[in-house]
Amino acid sequence: MLNKIFKVVTIVITIFIIVFIIYALKEGILSDKEKLIEYIKSFGILAPIFFIILQAVQVVFPVIPGGASCLAGVLAFGPIPGFIYNYIGLVIGSIIAFYPARTYGLMLLRKIFKKDTLNKYLAYINKGIFTKIFFLGILVPGAPDDLLCYVAGISQIRFKLFFIIILLAKPFTLILYSLFVYVI
Repeated sequence: MLNKIFKVVTIVITIFIIVFIIYALKEGILSDKEKLIEYIKSFGILAPIFFIILQAVQVVFPVIPGGASCLAGVLAFGPIPGFIYNYIGLVIGSIIAFYPARTYGLMLLRKIFKKDTLNKYLAYINKGIFTKIFFLGILVPGAPDDLLCYVAGISQIRFKLFFIIILLAKPFTLILYSLFVYVI
């Protein structure tokens, strides 16, 4: 019974996310930083919760460039709250991306990501260096973190190590994004 409830909730959330993404794409919210910030702020006191959910969703459904949404969080909330909300959302999204990949495997990844890009990271698994690449990719801004979290799910990396890398490496990237906002 619990399994059926979980499946129904997953379907409902997926439909909601798809509808939101279609709406946001039509309104230009996902392609214009200013519109995204304005939209986030329109939620008032619920804006941080909305933003955390948005960050989690952008990892699971990689439609929004992660760097852009990180910058939007810092601009919308300021450096420290923006960092915290980015961090929470990205950690949640990374965990969510890991588990479907672990459950459904390579078949799922082939439906989400471009073949060439995916094959590049699958080669790191075959070479036995994926964990190092994963750590560096999470640490360095601009790397395809969402893809890396999915690929981690089909690799031999244990969830505990995956989680530790996300917790320890992601703050460095977010600090760099925060600094970037104030340097420009």
